[in-house]
Amino acid sequence: ALILEAYQHQITLIQLPINRGKGNALRTGFARAQALGYSYAITIDSDGQHYPSDIPVFVDALEEAKNKELLLIGSRNMNQDGVPKKSSFGNTFSNFWFWFETGISLSDTQSGYRLYPLNKLAKKYYTRKFEFEIEVIVRAAWNDVEVKNVPVQVLYDSSERVSHFRPFKDFTRISILNTLLVCITLLYIIPRNFLRSFKKKSFKAFLKEDILQTN
Repeated sequence: ALILEAYQHQITLIQLPINRGKGNALRTGFARAQALGYSYAITIDSDGQHYPSDIPVFVDALEEAKNKELLLIGSRNMNQDGVPKKSSFGNTFSNFWFWFETGISLSDTQSGYRLYPLNKLAKKYYTRKFEFEIEVIVRAAWNDVEVKNVPVQVLYDSSERVSHFRPFKDFTRISILNTLLVCITLLYIIPRNFLRSFKKKSFKAFLKEDILQTN
């Protein structure tokens, strides 16, 4: 905080005296960014694994995209030396459930290096801690935001990296969230998308494309 205060004329510093979780901190930052007139926010974790020099990767991808309702997630090389096995497993686990809940296949859904379209995010969320980063991308996809990966560098240095992830507690919270999201997917999202497709097409096209040739 002392280092950041030296740049107070160049940045907006938000201090939260009580730790209410990563999700709460992100939502607070998003709200301030919107109040200042910004449409997008790039987030970067402070555990030392991300390179600020990769920020142009997100900016360039956004500028080149035809669809500006875009949420970008930095895709790390999880097969490189030094990546903890629990991180690799957790990412594979998260990728599967994100695909199940949205139909979108990604290589990395747990990276905190992201670009968010602030005006397309949900107004209210169920979660406040680490699992918020899962909820926000699933609900963005449900809201027709395009969710994609962009390649980023990653550094895993056990002597420098500091993580506040609590394996048992946070994994349990993530599992509970995924159970809720799967229920919503099966009971609401899939029927909603089915009806949307039916309304957009003629009955003949709907029968041929969505029923007879469905995956």
